[in-house]
Amino acid sequence: MSRSAHELIYVIAGKDESLVGAKRRQLLDELLEPSQRTTGLFDTEAGSVSASEVLDDLRTAPFLTDKRVVLVRDADDFVSRNRPLLERYFDNPCPTGRLILVVRTWNSSTKLAKKLPKVGKLISVVQPSRRELPQRVIDYANDAHDKRIAYTAALLLIELTGDDLTRLYSEIDKLALYADTDKVIAPKHIEALIGHNRLFNAFAVIDAVIASNPGVAVERLRGMFVQDKSAEYTVVGAFAFHFRRMFNAKVLLDKGTPRKQIEGRLRIWGDTNGFFAQLRQRSLKQIGQYLQQLAETDYAVKTGRAKAKVAMEQLVLKLAAG
Repeated sequence: MSRSAHELIYVIAGKDESLVGAKRRQLLDELLEPSQRTTGLFDTEAGSVSASEVLDDLRTAPFLTDKRVVLVRDADDFVSRNRPLLERYFDNPCPTGRLILVVRTWNSSTKLAKKLPKVGKLISVVQPSRRELPQRVIDYANDAHDKRIAYTAALLLIELTGDDLTRLYSEIDKLALYADTDKVIAPKHIEALIGHNRLFNAFAVIDAVIASNPGVAVERLRGMFVQDKSAEYTVVGAFAFHFRRMFNAKVLLDKGTPRKQIEGRLRIWGDTNGFFAQLRQRSLKQIGQYLQQLAETDYAVKTGRAKAKVAMEQLVLKLAAG
């Protein structure tokens, strides 16, 4: 983000609260040092402040910093109610003030929107597509922690964590600390810090499913949610990772590929005997059907048609009964 002097007004527009929050924090970090925020930042909800108060604060002389930052959250109605006043301010903003408006939507056809590029910038926040996520992860690891992460390792992290960008960034923060002096965040770090427990627990649930024991399968699934507070967001990824690995291993096994070679190629660790025992009990078609039903469950959760915990319990019961 540029820090050029003409950027006196910022509009952060987006509907994903977690991504908008991350972008807001990033912008504040660029504009003010933490030590300057006591005297240099006015952070307020739009519903609790008037436009005149906001503009008066922007024009207040900075103290112990070179700028005064005013952040107005949930500002959609605030902008609508105060367009004429804001338009006049956009025409002549205070050179020592920085106004940040956080909105869900920003209509590019309004007078206000057309004035913005002359005095500031619009920061549009959208959830990246699935195919864009690996590069986002790679860039964040490099920019935030000076660490490299290979494309395949980024894919592994996405498989285990899900496609919420803010959560992925949080996992990279943890991995950077875990990797310590290593310049590369490798699959071994991801497997050790993130993957082991999630995949072990998913493995245990799937083991009960394959044994046609729905009671035990559901009990183990519920245990996953109790042990890992983030499981609601990562459980589908953990199951998908395991089922995909089962599918790929079954393909290789049916081609006559030696077991040791399969273990190395697909990075199968832990209870390898149990993993191959699962493969022996299911055909490639059955594993493919598991993947298809999991994808349907994932879609229902992401579109708000189902809650993750309930949907996964229903899926586990269905697979175990089948």
